[in-house]
Amino acid sequence: MQRWKWNRKKPPIFPLLVLILLFFIAFSTLQSEHTIQRIHENPDHVHNHQEVSSATFVKPNLSGHLKQAPEVLDRFSRCNSTVEYSGRKIAWLGDSRHSGHWSARPESCDVFSGKWVFDNVSHPLYNESDCPYMSDQLACHKHGRSDLGYQYWRWQPHNCNLKRWNVKEMWEKLRGKRLMFVGDSLNRGQWISMVCLLQSVIPADKRSMSPNAHLTIFRAEEYNATVEFLWAPLLAESNSDDPVNHRLDERIIRPDTVLRHASLWENADILVFNTYLWWRQGPVKLLWTHEENGACEELDGHGAMELAMGAWADWVSSKVDPLKKRVFFVTMSPTHLWSREWKPGSEGNCYGEKDPIDNEGYWGSGSDLPTMSTVEKILSNLSSKVSVINITQLSEYRKDGHPSIFRKFWEPLRPEQLSNPPSYSDCIHWCLPGVPDVWNELLFHFL
Repeated sequence: MQRWKWNRKKPPIFPLLVLILLFFIAFSTLQSEHTIQRIHENPDHVHNHQEVSSATFVKPNLSGHLKQAPEVLDRFSRCNSTVEYSGRKIAWLGDSRHSGHWSARPESCDVFSGKWVFDNVSHPLYNESDCPYMSDQLACHKHGRSDLGYQYWRWQPHNCNLKRWNVKEMWEKLRGKRLMFVGDSLNRGQWISMVCLLQSVIPADKRSMSPNAHLTIFRAEEYNATVEFLWAPLLAESNSDDPVNHRLDERIIRPDTVLRHASLWENADILVFNTYLWWRQGPVKLLWTHEENGACEELDGHGAMELAMGAWADWVSSKVDPLKKRVFFVTMSPTHLWSREWKPGSEGNCYGEKDPIDNEGYWGSGSDLPTMSTVEKILSNLSSKVSVINITQLSEYRKDGHPSIFRKFWEPLRPEQLSNPPSYSDCIHWCLPGVPDVWNELLFHFL
């Protein structure tokens, strides 16, 4: 069976830098971006699992049948106290407690290994201005980016070809079905990409988009199909589950349950999950479902992610019939915060970059190898039920694909912000049309 292929070369360790403090703005994504940047400067802050002499295994709550229903976490939730991590682990169905390797499907060709080819004939697959559902956060040309080369790159596997995108064929695959993306703002970007790829062949009076909410739904009447996005950045229930108001001083999760989100995703026919960046923002507070006194345990982000993914894996193992439901997991999307990683001696970021990195196997600090190893270990035990879309290495090359300063949240960047790209560039999300379209071409290929 084909193994996942990561570049095992570890990123260089850089001295601590002083972050430039940002002005608070209404949309909380900015806070998240710069917290992630701080974590990149001090990666040891993420991986310092507390040592415990022995572990107690906790079965995730999938039924919701408790003597007393726990309080629903929201942005107002607080821990009554914080105690040392107890060492509890998630006991999930199918966990063999050993690491393994897994590939998206046993093919003769690895579609995740390849190169970017400039192609201004077949790409972009749609025009930014033609998609009425485009996000201002990702509409880079609209917000001043004049170089459009980032739209014309096509992913070419080394020894085969990706299935050519066909919008009519994709709609036939979706006829009578619900396709749902579940995760954070990177997955929301992939959802917007999919909607833009699909919407052009649906008459305006035969399609609709629900208002932005926890669950946002694009409907195509002709095909009796929906393409949906569920905001669940940590997969487990958390106090950050409001899609807009989630800028908080502390992250609290219930590490042993995904029940709140699963009640919304369980009836989808095709599920596309992701989670990564939000675990890179420092320690996480754990509020176990059976905890009655509001006492939280504290754990680093990497350890907390392993617990949450264990609860998610238990749901997949217990509830998914692969003959009736397709489940995909998208690996982590890399960041490009430090130009010195691909251009030694420089002190910029993704701003001004116009071409992909041409060093095959390049791996920057924006993709964390211990996290990849944890995800690989969990997914290797779900190989009969989950297909992996490994976007990490191919996206690593695309330092040119981020919005940098060419985006808008609630309001455009002010002149003083535009004049200071090192401080205000978004080198985390992706312009559209662009890299997430390739992620969706991969999804189409595997469907």
